[in-house]
Amino acid sequence: MSDQIDLFGEQFQKIVANVETVIQGKREVIELLLLALIAEGHVLVEDVPGVGKTQLAKSLARSIEGAFHRIQFTPDLLPSDVTGVSVWDRERREFEFKAGPIFANIVVGDEINRASPKTQSALLEAMEERQVTSDGTTRTVPLPFMVLATQNPLEHEGTYPLPESQLDRFMMRVVIGYPERAKELEMLDTHGIRSTFFDLEPVATVSDVDALIDIARGVTVSAGVKNYILDLVEGTRLHPDVLLGASPRSALFLQRLSRARAASRGRDYVLPDDVKALTRPVMDHRITLRPEAQMRGETVGVVIDGLLARLAVPGTTSRIAT
Repeated sequence: MSDQIDLFGEQFQKIVANVETVIQGKREVIELLLLALIAEGHVLVEDVPGVGKTQLAKSLARSIEGAFHRIQFTPDLLPSDVTGVSVWDRERREFEFKAGPIFANIVVGDEINRASPKTQSALLEAMEERQVTSDGTTRTVPLPFMVLATQNPLEHEGTYPLPESQLDRFMMRVVIGYPERAKELEMLDTHGIRSTFFDLEPVATVSDVDALIDIARGVTVSAGVKNYILDLVEGTRLHPDVLLGASPRSALFLQRLSRARAASRGRDYVLPDDVKALTRPVMDHRITLRPEAQMRGETVGVVIDGLLARLAVPGTTSRIAT
């Protein structure tokens, strides 16, 4: 197992470094995206335009020699525009399925909350089941498979907010944010004439990613760490400022991501630090605060940080530190 873990860490860092030649100064975000791919999850990004969301996904897809598609969500987008449609072939006298853009290893769903709820559901069904059913035939999407969905802030016109049940299907939510001034100056030098994306070469294959997924599944999670995850999830449900706490799915996602993070750092076992590092991205979009807490200026991030500070790590005598 140690040889496999060493291979995992080497391959993981090679992919991250390759993507970082295009997306500069955002190593942590790149790592989170790759962890989500290895943990077989999907990512939601709510951020301002122009910070490199699509370029990040394209660079990751090219680095693993995977197929990439982008879907621009609009109010008139139909479910078949996402999943595909059957077209009558006059020569063969039968229907032929024309696959939609969902059939790729990495799919960017741009401005997902501009489409109707029916179209949103078509995307989310493919995310959950990793398959598409059309005219009674079920077709699986390529593996590995990840959707990176972006959404506008809800105050923008023409948006359909995602309900909590659909938000919960995303493994994590990340914020890319603006780069630091030094990195932005570096971007002017490296991207000023020609984007470095065009010079990007693959450093792995989708088969390599499949191998990383298998290795991550074998990482050990002790009973103490599992209870730590459950204590954290339960803490969000019992918090006096929280109206809707984290779901059981969030505990599963947190465990899967923690396995991948542990392997990326050369370990075949999960530490509480792995869980702590991933709690905010996994929990942030799953928790709804009570109106009175929002009026006081409380935020979900403050609630999560407070829980992490008070929750005893495995090996201590009490679950909630005083």
